[in-house]
Amino acid sequence: MSQITIGSFEDFEKFIGQDLGVSDYHNITQAQIQKFADATLDQQWIHTDPERAKTEGTFGNTIAHGYLTLSLVPYLWEQIVQVKNLKMMVNYGIENLRFAQAVLVDSEVRLNANLKNVVNLRGTIKAEVNVKLEIKDQRKPAFSGVLVFLYHFQ
Repeated sequence: MSQITIGSFEDFEKFIGQDLGVSDYHNITQAQIQKFADATLDQQWIHTDPERAKTEGTFGNTIAHGYLTLSLVPYLWEQIVQVKNLKMMVNYGIENLRFAQAVLVDSEVRLNANLKNVVNLRGTIKAEVNVKLEIKDQRKPAFSGVLVFLYHFQ
């Protein structure tokens, strides 16, 4: 699926209830996990100690922080939708977020998006997007939920 270009509320409206697309896969490396652990001060061994994770952990290897996978959304979202004529975009909220499955180190993940609804709030566009972070070759997603963005067009 190719990237969708949005430049107005009317452009968004055309996609209500439709699949917007999927991003490319992104590989989660141990180096990325460690950088996230350093940045967030979350050094829990299930993320940062490969040897201990292999011998003592439930998953047989280190896993990505749930919030690391969530933090990939802006990068992956931009591969699905390009918004033009934009003055500003604000991450407004996340509804019904569920972390359904751990993401093992060296897994590949991608974002799958569907436009749930879009509302014009006196010039500010509120977009609600159903998302799933899919893990390659896995049935269950890493997470699912509804992302809420506010778009201010020029």
